[in-house]
Amino acid sequence: MGSLLGIYLRPAPGASVVGAEEARAVQGRGLEGDHARGGARQVTLLAREAWNEACAEVGTELDPSLRRANLLVEGVDLVRALGGVLRVGEVRIRLRGETTPCRLMEEARPGLLRALAPAGRGGVYGEVIGGGTLRCGDPVELEG
Repeated sequence: MGSLLGIYLRPAPGASVVGAEEARAVQGRGLEGDHARGGARQVTLLAREAWNEACAEVGTELDPSLRRANLLVEGVDLVRALGGVLRVGEVRIRLRGETTPCRLMEEARPGLLRALAPAGRGGVYGEVIGGGTLRCGDPVELEG
């Protein structure tokens, strides 16, 4: 079983992310206070382990909020979980696909975009199929 380490909201496209101790996930919509609403890409998730690998490749520790993912988790293989349902505390998220890191990663640190290219390092996205409140420290596990 894994754990939810961080929650990040993006109030508008390109805006700085805002860290939160908790957030409300709304079924079929995403996270309240985040600009990504509806569709298959309602929530983005990043594995701490993948982020650490990317940071090691560029030779420095970087704050995971730079990746601009909504949820930072550890102890869960997000790529292997694709197509399945991830339970984060009381919230259920169907994982739909891998996210593609954008140019903002290269602006944050030269080489970071390339370091995030290997499968799964950039994170995954999904849709909220069971809403509720997310809290840092919540358990994270693949259903089934």
